[in-house]
Amino acid sequence: MELNPESLQWKDAYKLLVGSILPRPIAFITTIDGNGIVNAAPFSFFTAICAEPMLICFSPMIRGTDGEKKDTLINIEATKEFVVNIVSEDFVKQMNDCAIEYSADVDELEATGLLKEDSATVIAPRIKESKVHMECELYQVLHFGGHPGAGSLVIGKVKHVHIHDDLYESGRILTEKLKPVGRLAGQMFTKPITDTFELIRKKEPR
Repeated sequence: MELNPESLQWKDAYKLLVGSILPRPIAFITTIDGNGIVNAAPFSFFTAICAEPMLICFSPMIRGTDGEKKDTLINIEATKEFVVNIVSEDFVKQMNDCAIEYSADVDELEATGLLKEDSATVIAPRIKESKVHMECELYQVLHFGGHPGAGSLVIGKVKHVHIHDDLYESGRILTEKLKPVGRLAGQMFTKPITDTFELIRKKEPR
């Protein structure tokens, strides 16, 4: 089968992306607006960029209901900061409930029963239930169109990292204790990674 993306409706192109690029990690983003209202929303177009400087990125799409920017992006552009809270299995339901399109004056953490903790370097709080938090300042934002299906690329420079003590061993995070959750296509998610295998990267061809 051969498909030309330019001939597809954006929803069909979206289904191809989310059905092929998986599993996808989830950035559970907390921000705060000028009135002190906290916003929390999950994004599965999320990855790392580089280690020096320590940059990560996520892509919020235009809201499908009205074609406007999402509250997360509006807050980041205004405050120049945000927190990425890594999602674990034990609070995945509350995370999913934060994906509801609440009005901008609703604090999603209060609405879903998640707890806040003060951040060290940014005003936006982190989510207590998360075991890894990355406090970020806005490094760059790129916009791609203003129509349904379009979106933005938000690049954040990590200023501070919080990690639960029991996850950290010899400079690495223990996946089996983090129990990360990933996103698949449609309404499907992945449970914590249990079926793994090791491949040693060769240093030279043979």
